[in-house]
Amino acid sequence: MIENLPTPQNPLKIGTRGSPLALAQAYETRDRLARAFDLPDQAFEIVVIKTTGDKVQDRPLKEIGGKGLFTREIEDDMLAGKIDIAVHSMKDMPTLQPAGLLLDTYLPREDVRDAFISPRVNSFEDLPQGAVVGTSSLRRKAQLKLRRPDLQVVEFRGNLQTRLRKLEEGVAEATFLAMAGLNRLSMDQVPQTPIEVEAMLPAVAQGAIGIERRADDMRMAAMLEAIHDLPTGKRLAAERAFLAALDGSCETPIAGLAVLEGDTIHLRGEVLRPDGSQALNDALRCPVEDGAKAGREMAQNLLQQAGDGFFDWR
Repeated sequence: MIENLPTPQNPLKIGTRGSPLALAQAYETRDRLARAFDLPDQAFEIVVIKTTGDKVQDRPLKEIGGKGLFTREIEDDMLAGKIDIAVHSMKDMPTLQPAGLLLDTYLPREDVRDAFISPRVNSFEDLPQGAVVGTSSLRRKAQLKLRRPDLQVVEFRGNLQTRLRKLEEGVAEATFLAMAGLNRLSMDQVPQTPIEVEAMLPAVAQGAIGIERRADDMRMAAMLEAIHDLPTGKRLAAERAFLAALDGSCETPIAGLAVLEGDTIHLRGEVLRPDGSQALNDALRCPVEDGAKAGREMAQNLLQQAGDGFFDWR
């Protein structure tokens, strides 16, 4: 029995970024908690926090600080007690949390695949020679250049709606989005083609929502335990260990995906040079409980394959 459940008079404050997708994820978290504890929506308050990553739209992420740009202000507010929990897209999360915060709750994972978005063609293979493609993702850029070195890639910062508007304005002929975001926003009208993971391995933790809390907040720990998805947690333990051991920054194009196969995890990983001139891949299977260990092992395998010159762009 959890004491002091939130009420409309003393609501649980959920911190989030302000994009439509971030808000959809926050409302999904609210709804799951409300159902789990039979609480009204009014027992929760969605608190929108603008992050540095949201404010700076004219430069690539790696030039202004990497993944923490989408979390820093939110985490500062949580440490200050202004919010109780924070809802994040896990693919945006650094592999380490600030002292005093804990990220150990995940909602059921959505579709992990990337989507190819174009009003004229159905795949990047069908794009004409030298076509312009927009993306802000180092991973997607490198994977695309590996397969189609003739294509021009331009920076496409902004939320999902902003990138779609740029596409409509003719800034590029195509872009990529996560299927998870399209599904969560019910954007079936967007001209989209899912890309199978065998053709383009997704970002680590793509499609997963994580919920962060203060490490000493036992009330929140007990509430969040009721909505934690254990299979997603097992998959992300392997993927994020792989990312942390390889390079947890935004400076290296990295892809990774763990899939549960009964009591076994099938983990695949990829690291690329930013210009797409080279890609290294590995895969392994292990018992589920050894997922994090396997992630670190696979990272070491790829670092050995890479040799001294692979990361010379840093």
